Amino acid sequence: MKHAVICALMLGAVTWTAPAAAQQASITQTIAGTRLDINATGEVTRVPDVAIISAGVITRSATATGALQDAANRMQRVVAALKAAGIADRDIQTSNVSLSPEYRYPENQSPQLTGYTASNQLTISFHDIRNSGKILDVLVAQGANQINGPNLTIEHPEAALDEARGKAIASGRARAELYARSLGLRVARVVAVSESGGYAVPPPAPPMMARAEAAQTKIEPGEQKLQVNVAMTFELQ
Repeated sequence: MKHAVICALMLGAVTWTAPAAAQQASITQTIAGTRLDINATGEVTRVPDVAIISAGVITRSATATGALQDAANRMQRVVAALKAAGIADRDIQTSNVSLSPEYRYPENQSPQLTGYTASNQLTISFHDIRNSGKILDVLVAQGANQINGPNLTIEHPEAALDEARGKAIASGRARAELYARSLGLRVARVVAVSESGGYAVPPPAPPMMARAEAAQTKIEPGEQKLQVNVAMTFELQ
């Protein structure tokens, strides 16, 4: 009976399927010729189509309640101005609300509370970059007194990253062919390919007001680079 139980356990071990990660880790390929490892980069440029800007209000009052209420009232006007300008609710997000005391420090005396500072911040996504500066000017008129940005980005980068992937693979293959010719060999096959990540190369941080004429804020989108890095292993014969 004990023998039958042991056989059943062994059978179970044979039919058990390992997790996908373990299966992938166990895959190996034997290289009969010369191994060549290549790192290659593919790069494309696109015009950013989203500007992410932080806008907010900072208020001061003798009381904490007064500072918070003043900030809330100003922010209501700012949000109303954004919506009137056509900014969708999903593109307006509260990013920070803070309250901090302010003190005066007389010489040889204990600190004295003088009031409170409240901050209310929004993160806004502008899909019409060239007109976003005009909206910022409206926000300032409605009480916004703190603006930071822009962070220019591409909303749907996958197509551009796929193009960069193709360029990276082509570059890696061309480099492998060069090495093979230099060594009097040929590229027999690609053994492995791995991607270390696709990302947008951040441009030098622009000032919030890229150009100002007649008190009008203008934001220029420029171009943004997107890169994909790949590691490739070839067999040369």
